[in-house]
Amino acid sequence: MNMRKIRLILLSAAALSVVALGGCKNLEKMKKLADDVRFEVTPQILELHGDSVKVKIKGTFPPKFFIKKAELEVTPVLKFAGKEVTIPSKKFQGEDVQGNNQTISFDTGGSFEIEGVFAYEEGMMQAELFARGEGSMKGKTLGIFDKKIADGVIITPLLLQADAMVVRASDNFVRTTSEEKGAKINFLINQSDIRSSELKKEEIKALQDYIVEVSQAERVEIQDIILEAYASPDGPIELNTKLSEKRKDVSQKFLNQTYKKAKIEIAPEAYKARSTAEDWEGFQKLMQESDIQDKDLILRVLSMYTDPVVREKEIKNITAAFEEIKKQILPDLRRAEFKVIVTVSGYTDEELKDLAINNPDTLKLEEILFAATLYEGDLDNQYNIYKKAAELYADDWRTHNNCGWAAFKQGRYDEAEQYFKAAGDVEKNATVTNNVGACQLMRKDYAAAKETLSAGGSGSKEASYNQAVIALKEGKYEQAGNLFNSAGFDTFNNALQKVVSYSQTQNERAYDSALEILDKVENKEDAYVYYLKAIIGARRQDSDLTMNNLRTACEKLPELKEYAKKDLEFFKYFSDAVFTSIVG
Repeated sequence: MNMRKIRLILLSAAALSVVALGGCKNLEKMKKLADDVRFEVTPQILELHGDSVKVKIKGTFPPKFFIKKAELEVTPVLKFAGKEVTIPSKKFQGEDVQGNNQTISFDTGGSFEIEGVFAYEEGMMQAELFARGEGSMKGKTLGIFDKKIADGVIITPLLLQADAMVVRASDNFVRTTSEEKGAKINFLINQSDIRSSELKKEEIKALQDYIVEVSQAERVEIQDIILEAYASPDGPIELNTKLSEKRKDVSQKFLNQTYKKAKIEIAPEAYKARSTAEDWEGFQKLMQESDIQDKDLILRVLSMYTDPVVREKEIKNITAAFEEIKKQILPDLRRAEFKVIVTVSGYTDEELKDLAINNPDTLKLEEILFAATLYEGDLDNQYNIYKKAAELYADDWRTHNNCGWAAFKQGRYDEAEQYFKAAGDVEKNATVTNNVGACQLMRKDYAAAKETLSAGGSGSKEASYNQAVIALKEGKYEQAGNLFNSAGFDTFNNALQKVVSYSQTQNERAYDSALEILDKVENKEDAYVYYLKAIIGARRQDSDLTMNNLRTACEKLPELKEYAKKDLEFFKYFSDAVFTSIVG
């Protein structure tokens, strides 16, 4: 290689070195001015909603900061528990850079925004948000800044309680019921004597036996005895009137003999007897059910005329049909009908309670289901009664469902779910579906619960509540609020929704509503009830509300002290003497 070529190579290397040094020097200038880069984070303290932490960063580059030929990549970094996570970065470029990134003026600087979402991980409560900037120019890179811009993550939504609601199937118990037994005697044309053949009919013997049975039974009282005697709508009205009256009288005599034989005394007001001279209503009914020739024509006659004489005349004019009527219809209308109506009084509450425990086999389905409700507050007995009911009446879904309900209330969610599924095997319905989903909720299997409830577990207040809990878990606060309102239950989770949704609604009334709900929850003395009140106090900068409730919460549940020390809801109180005395 000749000397001329060597000299050229050396000169090229030197030139490149100067260029590189120039790039590095300019990046260093940017680094020296990095403290003047301004950042504003919204929210000021990051917040968890659903399963993620959203962040919005607004920034400003000062004048004379951004070198015209430089590029800068800004990356939001969340540091916690010895690890780092990032969201997508944003690139910027100087005025002399050819590219598609946001251009920043050297003379005037410029503003920018970066938005992103961090997937929540345990430990982020004590995280720190950094903005990391890396500059590049002429093939050189240099870290420009790694600046802390926000503290930690508020994780108040994680106070969500495993709190699901199940539905107990209702019983159809009626303490006093009515029963009736009927029979019929037929008469020959123009006669009122009761034939012996009629008295030998099975229905008559069954009626007589029933009267004897109910007269001897406990808790049974004869309420009404109804006798209706009829004549067929053929022949003179005067004759039929007398005939139906005679049939009534002989039928009543027969009943009286039956009572006397059974040694039964019937209250006079219980006895109701009446006669109908011409049973046109019965005639029309039997005609509609028949296949008699000219049936439609005869029915038309009935609709056209109301006078019985005219009716009979017009029907008799339909000669062929009338002959069939005399054979098929009229004989069945010459009759007396008996109906005995009794009132059956059920067991008293105390009797039901005793029988449900000691002799459940004697109880009917509705009785045993009702009996369980008489042990309100005694879950052990309720569970045992429902379990027995499920054995005795396995073909009714309510018995399995209610056994699951009792197991659920006792905290045995796996067992409860099995009973609910058994109920679903008998009858798939919204109640059972909701209850299966509730068990999944209590195990914090939110995905499975959501799938189950979406498949048909709606329609009840309890289902609305369970769906509200899922929506709250997912950070869908408006949906959760609507569902909580629809359900109408005053619970911790309902109050929590009001608190965590504030950042979206900015509705100060939400805190008042939350406090009102917390004062009405079933377990007012739960430590977390007081803790949530303390959070509301901190957000409102109400020191008394904050400290009084935080103190009580920590007394009831001492482990909350360590949690509160790190909870950024109380960030402004970390150096407060009262706060430190509470949390230790």
